[in-house]
Amino acid sequence: MHGLYAISPETHDSARLVEQVGKAIAGGASAVQYRCKRLGHDLARKQAEELRTITRATGTLFIVNDNSELAFAVGADGLHIGRDDGDLHTISRIRDRRAKHYAGTEAAPFVIGVSCYNELERAATAVAAGADYIAFGSFFPSATKPEAVKAELALIPAAKARFDVPIVAIGGITVYNARQLIAAKADAVAVITALFETDDIELRAREFTDLFKSGKHVRK
Repeated sequence: MHGLYAISPETHDSARLVEQVGKAIAGGASAVQYRCKRLGHDLARKQAEELRTITRATGTLFIVNDNSELAFAVGADGLHIGRDDGDLHTISRIRDRRAKHYAGTEAAPFVIGVSCYNELERAATAVAAGADYIAFGSFFPSATKPEAVKAELALIPAAKARFDVPIVAIGGITVYNARQLIAAKADAVAVITALFETDDIELRAREFTDLFKSGKHVRK
């Protein structure tokens, strides 16, 4: 997990969603998370399948948010789980259920990420349980989750010193404030609004990606 981690916007317009995610990938997004909280099962399955097709074709890591059955059904590369789902038993159950789902076939490694908000001890529990990456935030005010708990920048180097898994930063991230997170050694930045609510998604994705390479100036 490194670089730009694109989290998909929730929409009923599947064609537009696929187009948007395709542009983010073209701009350098190394991972895509399908996040769907309000859509019906059939539409969510259709969208996830379409995104799985383009992420597989481009070699982009594809993560499903909070829905292990959907992740297994579409052959996602992994699952991201939130506040109530990151304990030792839950992660173990997810891996056991996936092993049964793919019984008799050769399944690729499955990535599990856990939201840890501003809690190092929650991160310690997640890593001990086998989490492959941990996410902290919100580092900045978030339009997607205005009620999100606030995480301090110092949390990133503290986590880097303690845990040997990638650290993902999330929450109100733009191409300007992302510099602070990258300087603090975040391995990836997870972005929704500042990536998908722009006129040129591919260019904006490239601007985020370039920050990890050179920290060069980006447009407003």
